[in-house]
Amino acid sequence: MKNVVKIPVVLIPRKGTDMSKWATIACDQFCARPKYWEELASYVGDAPSTLKITCPEIYLNNGNLDERIAEVWKTMNSYVADGLFVGREGFVLVEREVENGEKRVGVMISIDLDAYDWNRVRVPIRATEDTLVERLPVRIKIREKAPVESPHAIVLIDDPDKQIIEPLYAERDQMEKLYDFDLNMGGGHITGYAVNDSEALLAKLEGLLDKEVQTKKYGFDAGIMFAVGDGNHSIATAKVMWENLKKTLTDEEREGHPARYMLVEMVNLYGGGMDFKPIHRLIYTRDGNFVRGLRAALKGKEGCNGKLKLIYKDGEEYLDCPEKASLTISAVQTYIESYAKLNKGFEVEYVHNEGHLKEAVDAADGIGIVMPDFPNAELVNFVVNVGNLPKKAFSIGEPEHKRYYLECKSIVR
Repeated sequence: MKNVVKIPVVLIPRKGTDMSKWATIACDQFCARPKYWEELASYVGDAPSTLKITCPEIYLNNGNLDERIAEVWKTMNSYVADGLFVGREGFVLVEREVENGEKRVGVMISIDLDAYDWNRVRVPIRATEDTLVERLPVRIKIREKAPVESPHAIVLIDDPDKQIIEPLYAERDQMEKLYDFDLNMGGGHITGYAVNDSEALLAKLEGLLDKEVQTKKYGFDAGIMFAVGDGNHSIATAKVMWENLKKTLTDEEREGHPARYMLVEMVNLYGGGMDFKPIHRLIYTRDGNFVRGLRAALKGKEGCNGKLKLIYKDGEEYLDCPEKASLTISAVQTYIESYAKLNKGFEVEYVHNEGHLKEAVDAADGIGIVMPDFPNAELVNFVVNVGNLPKKAFSIGEPEHKRYYLECKSIVR
């Protein structure tokens, strides 16, 4: 399948925009830390910002969601009408400083949503975690009237020999800098470069689907180009919207429609700054029945190597669990979802970083489930041979180092 990747027209705010106020963290972060979002809003003030064209998930249950979404649409349209964005056709190389000064390098590309499916089917772009359709309506509503998109989605290439992104990075000094600034709220530093030869990179990416390349990696022609590393539900939202829209278009109109292609960052699974971090679970009530049921669901054996840590306001305990992280993650999430269906009022939140989890547990007097690490080297083979992980199975880096909204792309004609 060709044309899985399209060279985008990337929109970046015009010169003079305060980029440190413009770029903001992904909307699904710090959902148990309202102080983060209060401090960010205070810092941004009246300046143009992606904070104002997204809807942080911490506000989803505040009762004024419709007004917030309407304000997002109004702000997006004003940014477009006021000429805030400057468009440039071509890939963008992104250097992001993450933990301990390490660099994570990616490339902004557009992916064909016709080449993506969140179900376990043979398509070039595969989901890595379960997609819960009940999480999509708010995202879909925002996108319904949005003239532009700004992504926090990351897609991963399986390139252990580092032949695609890394050679570009070695030539960055020969590229035009598009932005270079410190991210707010401790997000590190970010620099963007205009890739000189987008067509050459496009050819390399198409080569990933070569049958011989696929067979060498996976033992058969798996037909996979990308695995979604972050933003599974954002890509699923764009997919739903495109499927609905294309029913109203002719074949010719579908071919090049802006909504068919989604802007994402492509990162090498084996590149620097790609440590997978667990996403922990916060149970808002201290429920002994929940813990007893979880112990049984894990089916751990006494003396086995797998141990799952639970933390409380006044202590901690360990439950026996499968040694393989994927089995434990699946068992915990399946149990949480089944328990929630049977117990009205049961609440769970997903928290990045064990220190943040402990703060939230203390505040709620609840239960913290410290999830195991999922090895990133196992990801693509798991997706190819087993299927999707449950939702919130892993995170690329700590919460402060998640992708920030920055670059945009038009999704309307």
